[in-house]
Amino acid sequence: MRKSFLWFGTILFATVIVLLFASQKVEVRAANVAVAEHGWQVHFSSAINKKAIDEGHVFITNSANKKVDAELKLSEDRKTLKVNGLKADEYMLNLEDEAVHSKLFKTLKQKKIDFTVYDSVSSVQSAEDLEAYFARAKSFYGTDAIEYEEESSNSVSVESSAKEDSAISGSDHSTTNVQVAGVDEADFVKTDGQYVYAISQGEKITITDIRNPQKMKVLSEIKREEGYNPMQLFLHDDLLIVLGSKMEQNDRNDRRYYNFDHFTTVRLYSITDKAKPQLIREIGAEGYMNTARKTGDLLYVITNMQPMYWIMEDLEGEKLRPALYDSSEKKAKSYMAYEDISILPGAVEPTYSIITAIDLSTPAKSTLKTKGFLGSSEIVYMTKDHLYLTATQFEKNNGMEEKMIWNPENMSTAFFKYKLDGVNVTFQRSAEMKGTVLNQFSMDEYNDHFRVAMTEGNMWNTQRPSQNHLYIFDENMKLTGSVKGMAKGERIYSARFMGEKAYIVTFRETDPLFVIDVANPAKPTVLGELKIEGFSNYLHPIDENHLIGFGYDTVAEKNPSGGEPIIRTKGMKLSLFDVTDFSNPKEKDKTIIGGSGTHSPLQYDHKALFRQPKQNLYGFPASIYEEGEKNHEVNYIGSGALIYEITPEKGIVLKGDLIKRKAKGQQYEEWEKQIQRIIYSGNHLYTLSHSEITSYEIDTYKETGKLNIQ
Repeated sequence: MRKSFLWFGTILFATVIVLLFASQKVEVRAANVAVAEHGWQVHFSSAINKKAIDEGHVFITNSANKKVDAELKLSEDRKTLKVNGLKADEYMLNLEDEAVHSKLFKTLKQKKIDFTVYDSVSSVQSAEDLEAYFARAKSFYGTDAIEYEEESSNSVSVESSAKEDSAISGSDHSTTNVQVAGVDEADFVKTDGQYVYAISQGEKITITDIRNPQKMKVLSEIKREEGYNPMQLFLHDDLLIVLGSKMEQNDRNDRRYYNFDHFTTVRLYSITDKAKPQLIREIGAEGYMNTARKTGDLLYVITNMQPMYWIMEDLEGEKLRPALYDSSEKKAKSYMAYEDISILPGAVEPTYSIITAIDLSTPAKSTLKTKGFLGSSEIVYMTKDHLYLTATQFEKNNGMEEKMIWNPENMSTAFFKYKLDGVNVTFQRSAEMKGTVLNQFSMDEYNDHFRVAMTEGNMWNTQRPSQNHLYIFDENMKLTGSVKGMAKGERIYSARFMGEKAYIVTFRETDPLFVIDVANPAKPTVLGELKIEGFSNYLHPIDENHLIGFGYDTVAEKNPSGGEPIIRTKGMKLSLFDVTDFSNPKEKDKTIIGGSGTHSPLQYDHKALFRQPKQNLYGFPASIYEEGEKNHEVNYIGSGALIYEITPEKGIVLKGDLIKRKAKGQQYEEWEKQIQRIIYSGNHLYTLSHSEITSYEIDTYKETGKLNIQ
């Protein structure tokens, strides 16, 4: 009886397993449009049979339903099919189940996928074109809305920063710490050396006169109104540019369940009279702000907008377009024209990347252009001539479940390159590589070549450990060279490029600093590697041979469960790296600040770095904690700012300790009084919090004045 029961149980178990595998459907993701010179890509949720193409189980037919001779190439993991060699026409990818039968009982969810190839990226022609795009997106994403975060950054380009610091020395006042010289970035504090413009607590904008450090005074305030939030600032001659978010009541209630649309706004204020700023124009694009850049007289604002297509009973192209408004127009609000909407090669995401370009030379009536590109955007890198947007390409894998889930192991990143010509923004080329990009400073352009550092895979997967790569592309975004497989089992914590050299920091237990020769785009080479305790997640150049690393000290503790040691973050760490000998980089000096819990905005925001090149000063806001007597206990010490003189000759020398020690019984820092930015003008230094501005002599660090800005 028992044998019969066991035999029956074995058969039942085997049957269940077979049924589970049999129920698996191989998902297919592909765009419905492509550009001839870019080719077309198809992504599969499971690897397909490596002989599928040779055996004719995968083939292309044209609009006449005839097989066409095209170049079909599988990726190494056999999950991506690249199709090249097609001319402009309508096509269909044909798949037979034998294409996936190398995986037990798996079948294809889709066997025929239609797509159109164009000679170049063209505008959407009609409502029907939009409906077809979002119908394809809906079939892949279903009712899932995709959310995108504002970019964050924690490293900076060496070459650009070195040039920027040289420029600062001539201006004798602070400027925003930017990635590319000549390309300004928005921040919530700006100064022209005489006045400070700041957003306080997201509630109001203050203009403060700092010409007399002992008697600073607020000249004017721009208060927010209900439904509007100021976020970032630019200065341009006698123009204050305020980027914000705004809720606008819509006039298309049948489009959404909500009566309001979210807009990213650009408000232009004349500040000829600092005591009476005058709003002269307001421009808005529907969606959430990604970032903004300014170069010369030109402002570029990048936003992301996703229509609520998943709640529409019927997809209507008219209602899928982004809304725009311009206070200088008679008809303030309109909807983006079809000819201003394009579909990026390979795009399937139900999201617009909206680029608004504004000529600031005559702000009240200057020309502007807003273009919508279907396909998401996340991280932005920009030079004076080109704009690069990234988009993570997710691969969904249902495994043995009906419910679809994201598979982070197989993420890839698409790169979209645009040409900037005044207010004209034109898509040029694209590329896609396996892996993800940390932030904007993992990208760089040099001598018409685009370079990027990427992490592929999951660092905690012991079967398929993560690995790190550096890729170089030519001006047409064709891969010319690479360094692959660095620091397996780790991920990138910072990356920077300095002309013909690149520096990449990875981490898991120790901090390897890789020095890479990128002089030959066809053959980049690792020259040296330095392993030390802790890690740097922000790097800044002193000169061609020295870098400052801002990061954390770490300690490896015994794992009570066995296996790998537990890595615990301790105090903030400053390192001075000497890379004079590229094959043998050294940590020339270091200092540890506080213990576990110590933190600074600099760890995630490069704009928090203070620089005063004349005296080789570098500073940052900081909150200091120390370890207590109990295990993992931390005690608050104080918060404020720290200023260091850092040179190759003297190393790291503390010059200004502006940490305000805690009051009796105080356990945490006061949010309103936490230093957010440090600036200088002439021989005075200023710290800014949400509630006050404090001035100091830059030589003695003696406090000379304080102003409440609440």
